[in-house]
Amino acid sequence: MSLQVGDQAPDFKLNNSELKEVSLSDFAGKKVVLHFFPLAFTGVCTTQLCTMRDNFGYYDGLNAQILGISVDSPFALAKFKEEQAYQFPLLSDFNKETAAAYGALYADFVLGLKGVAKRSAFVIDERGKIVYAEVLEDAGNLPDFAAINKVVAG
Repeated sequence: MSLQVGDQAPDFKLNNSELKEVSLSDFAGKKVVLHFFPLAFTGVCTTQLCTMRDNFGYYDGLNAQILGISVDSPFALAKFKEEQAYQFPLLSDFNKETAAAYGALYADFVLGLKGVAKRSAFVIDERGKIVYAEVLEDAGNLPDFAAINKVVAG
């Protein structure tokens, strides 16, 4: 069961690609755009995060923080971030607890992989409430970036 608009966003503590602990509560008073993605270095995931990278300037002055989350290790995410020049943190949900808390975890994925984050996007307002929630069952689809931008600009 994924989270819905109006729900309180579950806090989390995850390591970023620089091996520093990051929590949702670190961004209290800001909007947070969470992008869960299945796996680093795969085509659609790269497109998802590159779209955010290339539209990064859109968020200037909107008091918003973008975070990318996958079940990859922080070490894989560090290489992915470096190769793609992402300007926002990538967080490792290696133990799959955050994706599960957000209802964004595949029990079974391709190639027999289990416990991979579903491609999804959440916007959390300054008070920690979810104001946008989109969990995609088909990993080949992308979130609605225009809708996300509209909610953040709100």
